[in-house]
Amino acid sequence: MRRSSARRKSLRIFLVAGEASGDELGAGLMRALRVARSDVEFAGVGGEAMAREGLASLFPLSDIAVMGLIPVLARLPRIMARIDATVRAAIDFAPDCLVIVDAPDFTHRVARGLRAARRDVPIVDYVSPTVWAWRPGRARAMRDYVDCILALLPFEPEAHARLGGPRCVYVGHPLVERLDELTPDSSAQEREEARPLLLILPGSRLAEIQRMTPLYGETLELLLRARPNIDVAIPVAPNMEAALARELRDWPLDHAAFGRNRPNADHVIDSKSLERALSEKPDSTFSRRALAPRLLSQAEKFAAFRKARAALVTSGAATLELALAGAPMVVAYKVSKAESLLRFLVKVDSIVLPNLVIGERAVPEFLQEAATPRALVDALTPLFDDGPARAAQLAAFARVRAKLLEAGGNPSARAAEIVLEYAERGARSI
Repeated sequence: MRRSSARRKSLRIFLVAGEASGDELGAGLMRALRVARSDVEFAGVGGEAMAREGLASLFPLSDIAVMGLIPVLARLPRIMARIDATVRAAIDFAPDCLVIVDAPDFTHRVARGLRAARRDVPIVDYVSPTVWAWRPGRARAMRDYVDCILALLPFEPEAHARLGGPRCVYVGHPLVERLDELTPDSSAQEREEARPLLLILPGSRLAEIQRMTPLYGETLELLLRARPNIDVAIPVAPNMEAALARELRDWPLDHAAFGRNRPNADHVIDSKSLERALSEKPDSTFSRRALAPRLLSQAEKFAAFRKARAALVTSGAATLELALAGAPMVVAYKVSKAESLLRFLVKVDSIVLPNLVIGERAVPEFLQEAATPRALVDALTPLFDDGPARAAQLAAFARVRAKLLEAGGNPSARAAEIVLEYAERGARSI
């Protein structure tokens, strides 16, 4: 039964995020909506960031935040139950607008469920699915249950128009709101010092950490034989400290030191000890006392990005962060054998976000069998020197920055403006 608009005392927004990155986006959107209107009421699903903005999530994000074919299948009954519960809660809340945030395997099922029950409720999708790379038919299918897509990448509106998708508006990537934290300042002179800093980013999800960390350990060992004067730091994704520590047990680490110095401790590779170990036994495997990389908290991560001379990174959002920080990189990615069988369905020439933003392969990438220690070392080595490889990436990163700023410097406010456009339309229909 519809209620008259006169009886509505607030604007109701039901939000559904499915993982940590969506939680941060949702929190920024909630803040921007409150700035625009003081009478907004929220309900739905989110994580800690959205909870800080006042959302009482229906259940913890950990119930549904899984990635990869096998993990999803293993938890499918619970995920389906959470979808049903979320749809019922959305119907009961009677929102003026539903905003789904990323994680399409979960959030889009919620959107379809609500659309079937309440066709008058506008639905906004914050973060476009990668229809331009994978399963392009999804774009046209979304027209049945999504009214507008808020895109983070500048090429996505054209992609949806080409594929017959819903209205799509580029609101900007949330990283542009943190450019001050990413832009190198006087601290960047550390990039020129005798012991340059290499960042290694295995990934933010458990499957990525388990798959990529052994490869990066072998790569680091090979790299340090040629360039033993570098320091290394490893940013740790939230809640992944224990998982990363388990994978690092197979690296040539000083385990006693690692045990004493927890992830926030100030501890980098002891390059002098490494050089001494190599000079004593140049042909032997590394001494387990040689390496003790520093594990960086999220608070320390951007400062390290500004100082890093180069990075070895798993494909994902971190590649955009590094590009905005002006840190040349080499990207690798591996999936399970089952998932690799579906590679022929991928429709893009690159999976690296900076490359996609500017439409050129500026950052080298190595996928599946091509991601070998020797290939990664050969691509990383020239990035430490002021030569053509480093200069080309830095020039490309300037173009990435310009592209990302085309929608302005406040993506959350732009996203809130469009959500309100649809929510106010929904309120008038109730």
